Amino acid sequence: MLKPIALVGPTASGKTAAAMAIAQRIPLEIISIDSALVYRGMDIGTAKPSAQERKQVAHHLIDIREPTQTYNAADFVNDAGQLIADIQSRGKLPLLVGGTMLYLKALQDGIDDLPKTDSAIRETIETRAKAKGWPAMHEELRKIDPATASRLAPNDAQRISRALEVWHISGRSLTAWFEEGAQKRLDAHQSFASRNKLDVISLEPNDRSWLHQRIEQRFDAMLAAGFLEEMQTLRERGDLNPDLPSMRCVGYRQAWEQLDAMQLQANSSQEMLARLRETAVAATRQLAKRQLTWLRSMPERHIIACDSADPTAQSLTLVQRFTAKDL
Repeated sequence: MLKPIALVGPTASGKTAAAMAIAQRIPLEIISIDSALVYRGMDIGTAKPSAQERKQVAHHLIDIREPTQTYNAADFVNDAGQLIADIQSRGKLPLLVGGTMLYLKALQDGIDDLPKTDSAIRETIETRAKAKGWPAMHEELRKIDPATASRLAPNDAQRISRALEVWHISGRSLTAWFEEGAQKRLDAHQSFASRNKLDVISLEPNDRSWLHQRIEQRFDAMLAAGFLEEMQTLRERGDLNPDLPSMRCVGYRQAWEQLDAMQLQANSSQEMLARLRETAVAATRQLAKRQLTWLRSMPERHIIACDSADPTAQSLTLVQRFTAKDL
């Protein structure tokens, strides 16, 4: 039985290309570790694997939700666990590929049994945030859960909202839930590890400027491929709004904001495109920085410099070494 391997790294580090190259040498199926690829109709701005790539190699956890729906770490753990077993039963390697580090951590360490989302409470919180601003809501969170507040930026709307929601649903802070769940996470981790020790290969740049250049080039390619038209199509559906998790994805959030600004301020399309490029690239750089911070908390990962001469060949060598011991 081939044990799963994770191929991770910050955005634009070359994970998809490496995974496809590995698939030419080793029978495998890919499980996406990406919170944006789950959404249908969001193809260009998420750098979703092409139809041809998905035809060549089976990909899972892509296009499994409408943009109106939610998908979280608990969903991922349940889905990925089942997929790993299914792929192993077919005699293939489960290769987990992506950059949503929270999902990977949840799979490795287990996840707390937090209260389920309450749409009425969340709507109340977001209504108050629109009136007061997220920094004010962050200050409110600090008073009830200083440990969680210290980890979040004052404008981190999604996480502040969730922390406040948990408090209002249960009367207990996220910190309290996490502390109580520590043993559960340990038990879950030991149970998973006993069945599937997860080797982690991480593509990380030696030179951060190399990654920044890649991010700019990729966003320019997205614009040329029709990202703005994709965003317009999503807006025209009529059932989406900028507070949905799907529309908070990097690139989509900035595109929504700039399209709104163009309508309100009568900016030219060129001005809008320039501002969109500026804000989206900056947001993507921040995402990459957060991903690298997550990765540094995983000391057992196997690092490959994605800006080296041939990171794909190095990745293949590692995968071959890991799989050889399972044969």
